[in-house]
Amino acid sequence: MIAREIKISDAEKLTHLIQQVEASSEYMLWEAGERKVENERQKKIIENMMANNNSTIFVAENKNNELVGYLFAIGGNAKRNKHSAYIVIGISENYRGQGVGTKLFKELEQWATQHGIYRLELTVVTRNQAGLSLYKKMGFEIEGTKRNSLFINDEFVDEYYMSKLISPVL
Repeated sequence: MIAREIKISDAEKLTHLIQQVEASSEYMLWEAGERKVENERQKKIIENMMANNNSTIFVAENKNNELVGYLFAIGGNAKRNKHSAYIVIGISENYRGQGVGTKLFKELEQWATQHGIYRLELTVVTRNQAGLSLYKKMGFEIEGTKRNSLFINDEFVDEYYMSKLISPVL
């Protein structure tokens, strides 16, 4: 299993993985089939993120060259928040709990240090124990609660705001 930055040639595989993750996870923002993820649009997203010094996508790839996880780091676009990146992570159902998330976050932290990113942030449904465990293990801390943030399975659920501060290299 390797974790690496995405290539434009990964667009189709990433599209498929995103659809698979959204279909198998009850805590992603988008429900299965709710949005159209198309290869051409995915290519453009990859190109745009690669053009920004403070944004990237990491993917985890198994021995068969299949993508099994992704991590988007979406950098701030104003001068005052360019030092921060919002994180979205998804892991294929068959690979959850096997260290894929840890590998992706380790790659992210190395990249962030090299690209002047000192704040990583994300949100997580408060009852997503697997996600919370991973984020805490990787050094993220809860900053606050977004009450009734999402509507899942006919009920409102809260999300935690979480962040990790990375010391600047001086």
